[in-house]
Amino acid sequence: MARTHENYQLAEEDRQNLEAILRSPKSPQSLVLRTRIVLLCGAGQTAEEVAAALGTSLRSVYKWRKRFKESQLDGLKDLPRSGQPKKLTEEKVKEVLRLTVERIPREATHWSVRLMAKAAGITTWQVQQIWQAADLKPHRLKTFKISNDPEFAEKVVDVVGLYMNPPDNAVVLSVDEKTQIQALDRTQPMLPLKSGQIERRTHDYKRHGTTNLYAAFNILTGEVIGRTTTRHRAKEFLDFLRQVERSTPKELALHLIMDNSSTHKTQDVQKWLEKHPRITVHFTPTSASWLNAVESWFSQLERRSIHRGVFTSVKELRAEIHRFIAAHNAKSAKPFKWTKSAATILDSVQRAKQAIDEQN
Repeated sequence: MARTHENYQLAEEDRQNLEAILRSPKSPQSLVLRTRIVLLCGAGQTAEEVAAALGTSLRSVYKWRKRFKESQLDGLKDLPRSGQPKKLTEEKVKEVLRLTVERIPREATHWSVRLMAKAAGITTWQVQQIWQAADLKPHRLKTFKISNDPEFAEKVVDVVGLYMNPPDNAVVLSVDEKTQIQALDRTQPMLPLKSGQIERRTHDYKRHGTTNLYAAFNILTGEVIGRTTTRHRAKEFLDFLRQVERSTPKELALHLIMDNSSTHKTQDVQKWLEKHPRITVHFTPTSASWLNAVESWFSQLERRSIHRGVFTSVKELRAEIHRFIAAHNAKSAKPFKWTKSAATILDSVQRAKQAIDEQN
């Protein structure tokens, strides 16, 4: 049976106290809603009108109107809970931390929040709080490789110096190759993106061959010089060096940063470099590809162009790579910024070596 309209009146003092709650920036939103309910009811609106105006339920209107009538402002506050939540003891926190770093669960290779909560007999929320306070992230994994290059420190100082303090009247290029890029086609047409549906494609594909990309990344401008080849040999690398030499102003010195690939150190390459004294080569340490700036550009190429591309031939793949290079140089190229000093890198590597030695 529908309720009859109740003539709900507020004393002037109560109204002022309620309006003070609305004016206070520290009032929680739940209290603000309850206050508005009471004020609108006191202004003569029906429960149905109040519910519609505030976007709440009739039940809430009746509840808070009654609570205020019985207990005034105290009636708008939350009632005390029946029990106090279980507190974590120092021993339990230490147990969770010990399990996290010293043990692994039987069901998996690493701890999850639910597995730890089950093993320690606490809630998932408590596990999250313990891990957050200790900055533990068992779900995450990083890879690393410490270079054994005997000239590691000297090469790091040399390359980082070029990044952070490039010489005047010179061009600094980070050079590398991305090999065996596959021209992949899907076995069925892709289903395009539309409202309520993400783009979809088949999990299987057709291979149409591979190509190789040589690239030189200009750290001062962010522009890229690229060359695609069918094979990956010293001959192709030397042809690319000739292209780079032709593409840069003759009056400027040319500094090339590259890794220790065998194709970069053949006799033909060495002889060619001797005939071009304006070119200076700077080798990165072995197993330190992260020090080569062009690697980050290769990642952009993979994410933005190749990974979701559909190529029915190697010719299409090459065309797309060159299109991306042209678009990058015209729209996205910007100076490369290296932020870690050589000293910071060397300190980090030394700490990693010490950690490995301690494990052994």
